[in-house]
Amino acid sequence: MLPEVRKRKIVGLVTDQGGCSVDDLSEELEFSKATIRRDLNDLAEQQLIERSHGGAVPATSVGEEQTYGQKEVQNLEAKMAIAERAVEEIHENEVVFFDGGTTTMQVAQTAPRDGSFMAVTNSPPLSLKLIQRDNEVKITGGSLRERTRSLVGPSAERFMEQMNFDLLFLGTNAIDLDQGLMTPNEDEARLKELMIQKSQRVVLVADGTKLDEQSFVRFAEFEDVDTFVTDEPLSEAAREPFQSAGAELIEVRDR
Repeated sequence: MLPEVRKRKIVGLVTDQGGCSVDDLSEELEFSKATIRRDLNDLAEQQLIERSHGGAVPATSVGEEQTYGQKEVQNLEAKMAIAERAVEEIHENEVVFFDGGTTTMQVAQTAPRDGSFMAVTNSPPLSLKLIQRDNEVKITGGSLRERTRSLVGPSAERFMEQMNFDLLFLGTNAIDLDQGLMTPNEDEARLKELMIQKSQRVVLVADGTKLDEQSFVRFAEFEDVDTFVTDEPLSEAAREPFQSAGAELIEVRDR
């Protein structure tokens, strides 16, 4: 196993389990405790986890927003699987908006290379991936948030108010089964609201870790989602609000 893959698995295990000991990680990954300790120290320096006595805990607590780098290494295989299915929703000659985020980044990297659609995004890193796909790319203006590497603020909002999109690939920080889709930042929430308002179809792309979670600001109701592409079978409780709202549910691991 390559060191990068091993470290990515460590971040995932620490995040999913709310913390892991060196002993547990060593046994799970079948590497020496010394190797695991070195990996944990490296990951802590990158602020992807926090070291604790005898192990590590997630780098964020309830209500705190993860950095782009933290999210980028988590659940990568799931995000890639989601992307493979999500790009099937792109039709020829459509104008497609890509929300900023690490799951939508995978969608952008998987999108057709044939110049068959126009791409729009509020994410500079994502725009660089899209331009490599031989498609026309437009990017909103605005202020760059370091934490998410997305553009927000009045300039981005004015851009959105003037545009219309056929399709939106939407990301979210949390899916509260009572309240809807949520994010930690008010500026990001406002831009996501505008994305939804200006799009004919909304495809939510989110892995299973976002389900039954809360964040600070609600930006969308379940009725705003046309299709939800996720990586694992949904529980009945998770299915109910989407089905009641008439959203199509696509669970890629069942394909």
